[in-house]
Amino acid sequence: MSNDAKKELEVKSLAYHSEPQPGKVGLKMTKPCATQADLSLAYTPGVAIPCVKINEDKENSWKYTARANQVGVISDGTAVLGLGNIGGEAAMPVMEGKAILFKSFADIDAIAICLDKVALENGKSDPDAIIDLVEKLEPTFGGVNLEDIAAPACFKIEQTLKKTMNIPVFHDDQHGTAIISLSGVLNALKIVGKKLEDCKFVLNGAGAAGIACAEYYILAGAKRENFLMCDSRGVIHSERDDLTAEKQAFATKTDARTLTDAMNDADIFIGVSVGNCVTKEMVSTMAEGAILFAMANPTPEIFPQDALDAGAVVVGTGRTDFANQVNNVLGFPGIFRGALDVRATDINEEMKLAASRALADVVSEKAPAGVLEVLTTAYPEDAANGMFEGDNPVKADYVIPKPFDPRVVPRVARYVAEAAMATGVAQIKIDDLDAYEAEVTARIAKNR
Repeated sequence: MSNDAKKELEVKSLAYHSEPQPGKVGLKMTKPCATQADLSLAYTPGVAIPCVKINEDKENSWKYTARANQVGVISDGTAVLGLGNIGGEAAMPVMEGKAILFKSFADIDAIAICLDKVALENGKSDPDAIIDLVEKLEPTFGGVNLEDIAAPACFKIEQTLKKTMNIPVFHDDQHGTAIISLSGVLNALKIVGKKLEDCKFVLNGAGAAGIACAEYYILAGAKRENFLMCDSRGVIHSERDDLTAEKQAFATKTDARTLTDAMNDADIFIGVSVGNCVTKEMVSTMAEGAILFAMANPTPEIFPQDALDAGAVVVGTGRTDFANQVNNVLGFPGIFRGALDVRATDINEEMKLAASRALADVVSEKAPAGVLEVLTTAYPEDAANGMFEGDNPVKADYVIPKPFDPRVVPRVARYVAEAAMATGVAQIKIDDLDAYEAEVTARIAKNR
């Protein structure tokens, strides 16, 4: 990006966030409050009646308060994408942005909460302090989306809260990338004619997202022994004595020591690390039919055209201006929509896998005329190139659906709700899933 373009972006972004009022979100009333009668119901004396009902049975909070459609987006600002540890105040625009995406894509009301004074003396996240604070917020929300909390604290925080809270807790930085990238990998494997369980993986970046991706792919059928994971010091191998418990799970006996060594004969490269760390020469040593998801932002580990020139067949990034974008907005809105609608007590592994299958299926299906119209408006260049056409549109530059595909959130919500019911974490049963998917589609269209 040129200096002029950067300046233009800065001016537009600061204006967007400050005018006509600061921030990106605000309160919208769902009930009238224009008369004395309205006021007597909204507050005293009428408000005492639902309070009594909830005190008699706390389940009534789902009926008489906003929590049934309300998610907390909670962060301490220690691992903001591309910015690092910037603190709670500086992280708030990101959390407000997440709230906008929840509302726009899934009609979920999300409240941004940024924490301060939750750090250890070394400046790193204090997991116990964050756990204590989030637990106390349970009566307010139907679910919690943890965001931009640095590893390794994020692992303990999520794992503990999932056990102690009776609402879904989801750390999007870990699982969002994993869920969406797996959907792309599954479709890419169809193109190159390989099976997940047979593939050799190289995963560069051993933070929250990298470890979560590897564990998730293994859950989906990949073999742990087929992984070589790299961090900033090189390959994670069995002779290293500087590994966290999460990294130790991927310490393998190997002669490979560098990323260059690891890439040799690999089928799939997953990058959640730093830009420009992969060369064309490294890609050329991969196995035939190589798949690369280079997701570092804003500069990918290798640019798509370079990877394709070096022999890769399918390439994805985290950027909107390249094909096969791994964008977390494909996941969390639909995942929480489905979880809230069946009042799930958890977002479990089966629900995550269901979300990946939903995304893979959307790409594999013929797009109806109405969907094609939306996609053509949102992505005119891709549409002109025939990306969305055919009975099965999957192709090398289209293995992941587009965020503005109107099928995405309803399909993910449906599959997630179905998995929640099947695994016993749903408290509400949906009898007609076809009708439910149609209802979510209509709800989102009306909200926009």
